[in-house]
Amino acid sequence: MYSKQTILTEEEIIKGCSKNDPKCQKMLFDRYSGKMFAVCIRYTASMEDAEDVLQEGFVRVFNYIQTYKNAGSLEGWIRRVIINVAIRHYQKTKTHHEMMQHNNNAELTTMPEVISQLSEQDLLAIINQLPEGYKIVFNLYAIEGYSHLEIGEMLGIQESTSRSQLTKARKILNEKIRKIYKIAI
Repeated sequence: MYSKQTILTEEEIIKGCSKNDPKCQKMLFDRYSGKMFAVCIRYTASMEDAEDVLQEGFVRVFNYIQTYKNAGSLEGWIRRVIINVAIRHYQKTKTHHEMMQHNNNAELTTMPEVISQLSEQDLLAIINQLPEGYKIVFNLYAIEGYSHLEIGEMLGIQESTSRSQLTKARKILNEKIRKIYKIAI
């Protein structure tokens, strides 16, 4: 049906995926899996978990592609599906103890000059050291741009809990950056 050289439009790929065409599914996966894997890594504790979330996320994408209504970008819709799968994965594996660690609410001091010197990989490595609950809230708020109300609804927590976890995440990140760069408090 499709030769190796066939280039389909996004609309044609969506239609093919709606009909469970494996070639269209592969085209969609190939086009977006790299970016979505980066999203998965931000929400999981290991590469294996990220791979599991990516796989489960694309299964959901293929199962529900017919619900995509061209309202916004396809990439944005896929990202939302992947984030929802990552959140469900997190909720299955979280522990209440982990979310309540580091219960210190000290005010943060920002260090923009130090943060701007960090590479993306260094920053991601520091973020990945956060307790899972804090990492999820930090990613949803600071990277994805969700409000605390939306985060609360997504995670089944209070809006104030989201705010608190973001504050704690920022404090931990601040401490880790200070420790790495040996900056006095």
